[in-house]
Amino acid sequence: MAKPVCAVVGIGPGNGEAFARTFDAHGYALALLSRSTDLSGRLAGELDDARAYACDATDPEAVETTFRQVREDLGPVDVLVYNAGSGSWKTVEELSAADFDSGWRVNALGALVTAQQVIPDMKQKGAGNIIFVGATASLRGIPKTAGFAPAKAAQRILAQSMAKHLQPHGIHVSVLIIDGVVGEPDSEETRDAERLDPRHVAGAAYYLTQQPSSAWSFEMDLRPMQESW
Repeated sequence: MAKPVCAVVGIGPGNGEAFARTFDAHGYALALLSRSTDLSGRLAGELDDARAYACDATDPEAVETTFRQVREDLGPVDVLVYNAGSGSWKTVEELSAADFDSGWRVNALGALVTAQQVIPDMKQKGAGNIIFVGATASLRGIPKTAGFAPAKAAQRILAQSMAKHLQPHGIHVSVLIIDGVVGEPDSEETRDAERLDPRHVAGAAYYLTQQPSSAWSFEMDLRPMQESW
């Protein structure tokens, strides 16, 4: 029997890698999408059934082409984890229009165009999971998040609209609200609960895919024990 397919958009040494390893451990075939395949290519070689794809999530044509290739290589996507993120840590006076546009394109536009590529197959199957990796910035703005918070807020509201539209079709859309710094696995900071362990973030994402449809979560807050909130 063919493996279920998980596509992770945004592969980095923290959460992105952890998502890939976690879903691999649970028997998924992996499509690893990132602008560069330097890390994702190495990671794909370490996993049981994974392929790396170079893709700019802010380019709708590139996204469409890449997901067409994913379907040909692995099959329809059962789980989409949108982990791509970008932001400028500037005040509204320091922020340029280019900074603002870049954050919006990665966090909101990229979320839209990648989700649009997996929805038709999920609707046909009557099942699927779309998980967006969000941030506390989507809930409030502080001075130096003028280029990040609006984009993450747009992503969160897009996800909410998507969830309400797709839920009747058996598609679970959810957001992980990350509050805190993501650390290295087994580092002193993660052991002391000062930073998020990316393996535990990935475990929470997998848990969302296992929730029964009578009790789906839309948002899940994740923060280390010592985070001030």
